[in-house]
Amino acid sequence: MKVNAGGGWGVDGEKGVGGIGIGGLSHVTGSVIVVVVFPSSSSFVDRFPLSRSPPTSPSLADMGEGGCCVQLIDGDGVFNVAGIEHFMNLVKLAECGLSYAVVSIMGPQSSGKSTLLNHLFGTNFREMDAFRGRSQTTKGIWLAKCANVEPFTVVMDLEGTDGRERGEDDTAFEKQSALFALAISDIVLINMWCHDIGREQAANKPLLKTVFQVMMRLFSPRKTTLLFVIRDKTKTPLEHLEPVLREDIQKIWDNVPKPQAHKDTPLSEFFNVEVVALSSFEEKEVLFREQVASLRQRFYHSIAPGGLAGDRRGVVPASGFSFSAQQIWMVIKENKDLDLPAHKVMVATVRCEEIANEKLAYTSADEEWVQLEEAAQHDIVPGFGKKVTAILDKCLAGYEMEACYFEEAVRTSKRQQLESKLLQLVSPAYQTMLGHIRSKVLDDFKETFDKAREKEGFAVAAIECTQSSMLKFDRCCDDAAIEQANWDPSKIQDKLQRDIDTHLASVRTAKLSELTALFEGQLNKALAEPVEALLDAASDNTWTALRELLQRETESAVSGFASALSTFALDQATVDKMLVKLKEYGKNVVESKAREEAGRVLIRMKDRFSTLFTRDADSMPRVWTGKEDIKAITKSARSASLKLLSVMVAIRLDEETDKIEETLLLALVDASSNGAKNRSIQSLDPLASSSWQEVPSEKTLISPVQCKNLWRQFKAETEYTVTQAIAAQASNKRNNSMLPPPWAIAAILVLGFNEFMTLLRNPLYLGVIFVVFLVGKAIWVQLDISGEFQNGALPGLLSLSTKFLPTVMNILKRLAEEGQQAAAPPSHGKPELDSKVFRNSIRSNSTSDPSSNISSSQDGDEYSSPLRK
Repeated sequence: MKVNAGGGWGVDGEKGVGGIGIGGLSHVTGSVIVVVVFPSSSSFVDRFPLSRSPPTSPSLADMGEGGCCVQLIDGDGVFNVAGIEHFMNLVKLAECGLSYAVVSIMGPQSSGKSTLLNHLFGTNFREMDAFRGRSQTTKGIWLAKCANVEPFTVVMDLEGTDGRERGEDDTAFEKQSALFALAISDIVLINMWCHDIGREQAANKPLLKTVFQVMMRLFSPRKTTLLFVIRDKTKTPLEHLEPVLREDIQKIWDNVPKPQAHKDTPLSEFFNVEVVALSSFEEKEVLFREQVASLRQRFYHSIAPGGLAGDRRGVVPASGFSFSAQQIWMVIKENKDLDLPAHKVMVATVRCEEIANEKLAYTSADEEWVQLEEAAQHDIVPGFGKKVTAILDKCLAGYEMEACYFEEAVRTSKRQQLESKLLQLVSPAYQTMLGHIRSKVLDDFKETFDKAREKEGFAVAAIECTQSSMLKFDRCCDDAAIEQANWDPSKIQDKLQRDIDTHLASVRTAKLSELTALFEGQLNKALAEPVEALLDAASDNTWTALRELLQRETESAVSGFASALSTFALDQATVDKMLVKLKEYGKNVVESKAREEAGRVLIRMKDRFSTLFTRDADSMPRVWTGKEDIKAITKSARSASLKLLSVMVAIRLDEETDKIEETLLLALVDASSNGAKNRSIQSLDPLASSSWQEVPSEKTLISPVQCKNLWRQFKAETEYTVTQAIAAQASNKRNNSMLPPPWAIAAILVLGFNEFMTLLRNPLYLGVIFVVFLVGKAIWVQLDISGEFQNGALPGLLSLSTKFLPTVMNILKRLAEEGQQAAAPPSHGKPELDSKVFRNSIRSNSTSDPSSNISSSQDGDEYSSPLRK
């Protein structure tokens, strides 16, 4: 922290208690330290009378009001309540309100404090008689009013520090009085000799260090001005003395232990620091008086903005000054932190701290420690605890060797501080080691657990591997433990346990998910295809069969699933919940499949109708010869399709009865057959609804209205098949009537008599006619003319036009081949073989011709050619 000319320290009393401040002052000749004290509260207990001392210098004789002073606190630390009350009444301090200032002075004994105050403020404090020797003059704390200074200013003269009368070890009152002055003053004069600047124990530095430490704990910032007055100034310029003094004060502030609330509080928040220098009073009295008079001007309007105490805070009204001072002194007296050791203890403190810092720095740079710390950053170091313990023992042993002659209490305290700092040094490496141990143990646990789980099951493997890993962690922590530290690795152990539990939970969740998916997949495979098959062959007992299938497969899956879950050591509630979920999954599979099949119900109905309509009882394709009852077949096929629709209407896994099938028969089949008779009668349509009375909406697959629409669409799409069957039956009847009508026969006999007689007279015509008949018959058979015309006249003509010429050419080719074989020499002994060859060739030719193949009707029926028949 840097202190500039205008910056400083400040303290404000807690709960309305007064405060102190030290701040920057402009350069003034001379060497004086001024402390201004502000009061804080009100009344005290009467104990001491006012005291009036005669002026010790002729120059003060004309300062009337300055002759009244009172001992505020005696040498034993007793507060003079009655005296301060009488003093306030005498000088009328209570009438000043907030327009007053408090100035105090501290410094070594016999350093001229009282003399400076008397010359500076016109007071009549008792001064030392140099002709009687140097001894204690002021005991306790004295209070007086400044003469002819505005605003109203009260001055406190403190007992000198480092006095022979109190001895080396009795320094408590010095600290208490200094803290009291800083706590209630606006300006504090710190009197010091010029030749003490740069010394460690001079200039009240130890005193300031103690007071600063305690006041930050007892009081809040108040912005007190510290005016360092350098006495008996030498030839050294003030410009060279002031920076040294400011630097020393800053070091005191930086090194003093601070409470958490003021950890980063700068010096300027508590104090304003100013420095002036004064010549020697004995050797240069005239110059001394001139410099004091110049300094006196700075105390005029000191509380105004820009004055010495212009930025003070927490001012207590003048009427409460007495009570405030009493309460502050009570707080200071009860504070045990001011009972500090004497000079030899202070020396031991400084030297032991230096030794401890040297050992700490040496250990931090020690090559063995640096290598060990670097190794610990990357991996586990075997024997880490023993190695670090040896390094710390070496450092502490070196400290003990060098500090063994100093005060034991101080040496022990500093050793504890050194040990604490050493542990802070090695703590990061130790924590890193614990992190490596935790990671290594966790990785080993995962690997071991994966292997053990396959052999012993999840629960057994989890328990055994967890116990083994925690024991391994404890052994590794013992190896890394440092003897000087009582560090508990339980937090890391708990974190490791949480990591293991998290991993176990993750693996358990993953395995349970896999197991659940496995059994759900098995159940789905066992149900999906059978459910589809049962729904496709819909009948009266379809849903009964589905319930039995679901129950059988679900019980099998649940049994296997429960057996698999037993290795996980789950609680019964969780197991029951998972088993119920599997059962629900099986039920959902059936319902989902049913909904899926319900979406294809129209296709299923048409397939069933087509199967029953186009095939007979032996599953052979029907040939519409004219003897089949198409109406009865159609009715039977539609009834079967309606049965399929009634099965697919709703989900019936709960064995509940309904009248859906009867409703559909009544509304769709019976209504259509009786529609002509009851056309004039307006009846209520049972399908004019969006829900079934017996079936909940969540189990409804096809609503009544949808059933009606599906049936209408079904009939429209199957009507063509029925029409084709009727047309095929009529065509077959026409083809089977070979003889013409009787009148045609009579006409042929009458009109063809001449031609008949001509044939009888010339038998050659009969041969020609026979040959033409054979050729025509062969062409008829080869072209399958009757089969071609079954599909219609125009398609038959088109088909015959494409096949006529190739068929005729093929027949002529065969006749030519037969003629060549007849002209060839007969092969004796093989007439039967030649005949068979001829017949086989004819048969082969007839079968290879596409016209002899089976032709199918447009609606899928198959017919055989007459030749094959």
